[in-house]
Amino acid sequence: MPASPDVRPAEGQPSRVLVIGCGALARELVEIARRPGFEHLDVTCLPARLHNRPALIAGAVARKIRAARPRYRTIFVAYADCGTGGELDRVLAAEGVERLAGAHCYEVYAGREAFARLTDDDPATFFLTDFLARHFDSLVIAGLGIDRHPELLPVYFGNYRRLVYLAQTDDPDLTARAQRAAGRLGLTFERRSTGLGELGGTLTSLASTTTVTAIAPAADPSESPAARSGSPTDYAGAA
Repeated sequence: MPASPDVRPAEGQPSRVLVIGCGALARELVEIARRPGFEHLDVTCLPARLHNRPALIAGAVARKIRAARPRYRTIFVAYADCGTGGELDRVLAAEGVERLAGAHCYEVYAGREAFARLTDDDPATFFLTDFLARHFDSLVIAGLGIDRHPELLPVYFGNYRRLVYLAQTDDPDLTARAQRAAGRLGLTFERRSTGLGELGGTLTSLASTTTVTAIAPAADPSESPAARSGSPTDYAGAA
């Protein structure tokens, strides 16, 4: 049986760090964790479907933190506020754990200033990330019931004018999917290449001050780095 991460690293070695992330960020978190210099970061993700029920996010994160305390000196939460209305921050303050800055994953990827400019330029903007572009049909169209009730499309999207695809990767297939999504919703299309945005910078700073291995403790595909394969999850909304 593999040994649990040692919270007492050898002298001169960085202590292991646990990153508790949203399942919608799993692919990007695992990609970062595989880079040289991040060998001491362990990644575990909660189900992306929690974003359908944001009131459950803070409690689920708290349970993950408390379960990991005996093994990790440093824990970081790769969630923004994500619709918790400040409840996640209250939990993290009590636990002494930090999270990603911002209200949702769109700010994390675009950067807070750039995202503010995008919404100031046109508040009637619907955003997609790689994750949402990959799962648009199942998470947006089917998830909102538009496939069964097409009359709901103008109810949900009638006040939007454009779709902005915040692209983490240079993937022609995902760009084509995002373009089709804009057409399906009757919106103009714009693509912005963001890379990993503030997610990459935040985890780089975290790793440099404390090492990173991906772990997959959960059966749900969105709870673990299995999301790297692009398996569908029950996510809808901002991460």
